[in-house]
Amino acid sequence: MSKARNTDPRYSKLTIGVCPDQWGVWFPEDPKQIPWRTALAEMAEAGFSVMETGPFGYFPKDAKELKSVMDEYGFTVVAGTGWGILHKPEKWAETEAFFREVAETHAAVGAEYIVHLPPMFRDEHTGAFTDERVLSGDNWKAYVDNANRLGQILLDEYGLKMALHPHGDSHIETPEDIDRIFEATDPTYVNLCLDTGHIVYGGGDPVEMVRKYPERIAYVHIKAFDEAITKQAHDEDWPFVKAVAAGASVRPPAGAPDMQELVDALADLDKELYVICEQDLYPCDPRLPLPNAVMTRQYLASVGLGLL
Repeated sequence: MSKARNTDPRYSKLTIGVCPDQWGVWFPEDPKQIPWRTALAEMAEAGFSVMETGPFGYFPKDAKELKSVMDEYGFTVVAGTGWGILHKPEKWAETEAFFREVAETHAAVGAEYIVHLPPMFRDEHTGAFTDERVLSGDNWKAYVDNANRLGQILLDEYGLKMALHPHGDSHIETPEDIDRIFEATDPTYVNLCLDTGHIVYGGGDPVEMVRKYPERIAYVHIKAFDEAITKQAHDEDWPFVKAVAAGASVRPPAGAPDMQELVDALADLDKELYVICEQDLYPCDPRLPLPNAVMTRQYLASVGLGLL
């Protein structure tokens, strides 16, 4: 029996999955990261069977090879992930070409979603500022127009639904940012990847967001953040990478949100949802992810997400 769904009718529309972030992977290639074959074998050992592939190029880009290795370890691929600049018109061609490559591979292996990760305004390694904090004027208009445009390409040409992902140190971070995006974009093409950890980091309440945007929540990343470290990070204006290094991303039931309350709120939406386990662990001791993920999965099963 698959452990991905709980058999209790209340929770049976929620499907638990995993992605490379749970194994400390942020980049397609990085010497500090666990090799992809090791991570894949450990993900299967930890009891997962549903996969979001994470940074494009960490796992094989070729659709046949990707399907072969995922089949080998018993995984169904439900989503791909991509970073892409939407707010600078001169970057559109590059962003479009990249997402078409991601979409082609993932449509071919039967995925349903593409998660759009917004570029960060501070460097992921150094924390140095690389862009303005708040989008304004033409950049804001370009962001909205290109989000709609990209979502339409993915849906109409590849049959894939795009979910925008809030992220620390990005232009979709706070509840106000998310409100602004969803007031301006087309719900046919632009919906939300509810990343519960990043919403906490951005000062929001994921449970409240579930209730506020029931129609726009298409996909979920489930993770927890330590509220004291998060507060210190904002009070002292740390870059997100420093907050992660300080241990901001924690294994539930530690941190916020309250996972029972969250899983109940997701179940109350009464719709099919993929709920993907994540924990920002880059970089980490390679011995950490497997036992950490097993405990995460077992805890989430105890509150209705998946089976023990």
